[in-house]
Amino acid sequence: MRQNSTFLKAAFLFMIGGATLTYAQVDPEVQDSIVDSTELDDDILLTETVIVGKGIIDLEEDRKTPVAVSTITKQEIQDKAVGNVEFPEILKNTPSVYVAGQSGGFGDSKMFLRGFDQSNTAYLLNGQPINGMEDGNMYWSNWSSMTDVANVIQIQRGLGSSKLAISSVGGTVNIVTKATEKQQGGMARFVMGNDSYFKGTVAYDTGLKGKWGFSMLLDYWQGHRKFARGTAGQGQSYFFSVGYQPTDRHNLNLMIFGAPQWHDQNYSTKSPSQWDRGAEGGFGKKYNNTYGFLDGEALNFRRNYYHKPVANLNWDWTINNDLSLSTVVYASLGRGGGTGNLGSSSNTTNLLNDSGEIDFDQIYANNLADDDGIGNNGGGFKNGAIRASVNNHFWYGAVTNLNYDINEYFTFNVGADLRFYKGDHYRQVVNYLGLNGWQDTRSYDGASSHIVTEAFEADPWSALFNSASEDQRVAYDNSEKINYQGGFGQFEFAMGGFSAFVQGAVSNQSYVKLDRWNYATEAESEKVNKIGYNIKGGLAYQFNSEHTVFGNAGFYSRQPFLDNIFVPNTVDLYEPEVDNEEITGFEVGYRYNTRALKINVNLYHTEWANRFETRASEKGPDYTNIFPNVTQVHKGVEVDFMAKLSRKWTLRGYASYGDWQYDGISRIMERDNETFQLTELGERDLSGARVAEAAQFTFGWGTQFEVCRGLSFDLDMNYYASMFAVVDPITFDAAVDKQDEVAPFALFDAGVTYELRFGKQSVRLRGNVKNLANTQYIITKDAFGYGWGIGRTVNAGIQFNF
Repeated sequence: MRQNSTFLKAAFLFMIGGATLTYAQVDPEVQDSIVDSTELDDDILLTETVIVGKGIIDLEEDRKTPVAVSTITKQEIQDKAVGNVEFPEILKNTPSVYVAGQSGGFGDSKMFLRGFDQSNTAYLLNGQPINGMEDGNMYWSNWSSMTDVANVIQIQRGLGSSKLAISSVGGTVNIVTKATEKQQGGMARFVMGNDSYFKGTVAYDTGLKGKWGFSMLLDYWQGHRKFARGTAGQGQSYFFSVGYQPTDRHNLNLMIFGAPQWHDQNYSTKSPSQWDRGAEGGFGKKYNNTYGFLDGEALNFRRNYYHKPVANLNWDWTINNDLSLSTVVYASLGRGGGTGNLGSSSNTTNLLNDSGEIDFDQIYANNLADDDGIGNNGGGFKNGAIRASVNNHFWYGAVTNLNYDINEYFTFNVGADLRFYKGDHYRQVVNYLGLNGWQDTRSYDGASSHIVTEAFEADPWSALFNSASEDQRVAYDNSEKINYQGGFGQFEFAMGGFSAFVQGAVSNQSYVKLDRWNYATEAESEKVNKIGYNIKGGLAYQFNSEHTVFGNAGFYSRQPFLDNIFVPNTVDLYEPEVDNEEITGFEVGYRYNTRALKINVNLYHTEWANRFETRASEKGPDYTNIFPNVTQVHKGVEVDFMAKLSRKWTLRGYASYGDWQYDGISRIMERDNETFQLTELGERDLSGARVAEAAQFTFGWGTQFEVCRGLSFDLDMNYYASMFAVVDPITFDAAVDKQDEVAPFALFDAGVTYELRFGKQSVRLRGNVKNLANTQYIITKDAFGYGWGIGRTVNAGIQFNF
């Protein structure tokens, strides 16, 4: 269903005007009974927790000078994001956010903020950076029950308030979890959804008993499919928190959280011919071209499985009334990977039956026809198997922050950020599909063939303890070590309505790569050190309790990701050497804040320069195109409001308009992947090409109405337009060529809540319908084709609080 963009833009303008007019008519007696901002702030500031590392978590209100920010409260998270809903979807009702990829499977969505993808948005868990150390990516399936334990989520668009030297090109997402609760109590919840989805959760808090407290949460979920065929999933979650308060000046909290899961996957974008094949088989938009049946049992070439337990110890020390120290020490152990085909595509992923499904029975029969039962060892047999690409890591670190209130006007912070990371990457066989083994040869001159015979289960719990030894690995086998040492400081001044701050950070990041596959013995790269830094500053003036203006500016010199340092399948450095990326940001804003109406207006300009990109060459896999100095410019305006129309009726809305384009001239080089020789292909003016995959115009509104005590309804609408397709920078000329664009679309989500209280206990019923109108829409276009958004989904749950 294609929406008329002119009509919807007009509807947005009418909505803003109507909300303002309604606010003007609110009776003063009604205003006095409206929930005031201090009650809202209590939810954000987590006054019901013993300790979460309050000096480490950089929430926006901890600093006098504002930033562009949106805050999602605990109740909204619990109502709208628990169940068969992707974590980033709770953020979509805010400006400049676009979420795609949900049709890939449970936890496969991706989020864009001001046009920047997840690798260029910083995600913090209780102040701990959680973006991948190698490439900055986020995999939401590893955090599948984060919504169960999140107390608040704060999106700081642009420069943000974090003092760390982090990848906040698009912004910063602060996730603050529950800790050890002060009050005794617990809950039990059961949620059901479409496609046989169900989820059960239990939690209990002892409350603070003397100096100690304990909180726990356990969860189990499973689903027949997310939306597309062949996307079953299953997982568990555990959360344990122990709080200790020896004196009024010391608070300690130990938290352990994990969410082991597996889920079968679907390529969320496909070529037109693949979509046509799915239509011929009668599967339509739910077609999955990696899914089929083996002897009547469902099977998918692609499965993600992972277990990433995280532990952190927080310590808050109030040294005196003016001086405090907050420290978090953390560790993360990641075990798992993703499966796919082993063998040529003609023998595996392109071997389809008449319905367009993978013909696993034929693959199995082909393998049985191999006389010696060993795949990939010649003889003209059509062998295929299922392998797992394993991505294991061990990551530990610490963040500490010393806060000194010099006097009533000046505040000073200084701290350190340490991270140590080791990752291992290789492939192992999961299912031989009737074979007895698989032959492979390491990629160096004179290497002899070896045969692997062991199979390893694609299961998150098995992955903790059972993985392939070096002699049972195939395709590649490498590791890397990344160490990071950083220091930061901030100085803030506030007097009357005026506030100003300056913040700086400097860090050293070292990289070492090891390769055991492409060399006769393990090869180790030289150690590469890169210095990065940032500096930010801002001013604000609060005219009175209602009106505030502010402006911030900053510059980042960000170290490149490891994947951009080393040539793939070698321990060699890219030539020319990859330099730091440079990000320059400016933003100004205005806030209007009363108990009945809050309005925010932000304007921003971000330049992301000296980027290093690689693209596949049209010559084939033996060549790679390299672009060493790409620049993007993102600028735009954002507006959002929250209106309390009466005690029982709230209305909110937002709009964002972005102009995100490539800018300037980039060199183009071609690398021969065999000899590593570089050939200059000249230069290309990329100016005018639009940044792809995220909507550059968005607006939406949401309303909640309490019908009677305990019963409320809510409705959200989100509209997306100006989404552009990925283009080939070598052939595309913005001055001549028209960039393909995704049709605009609007989505409606509805929910109903009923809560019955009896004494200190309550029963809460909640139901959600996502994509209420079952709108059919294309959500993205990339280099592989286009992807359909998911249709209508539902969930409903009951929760008992005691």
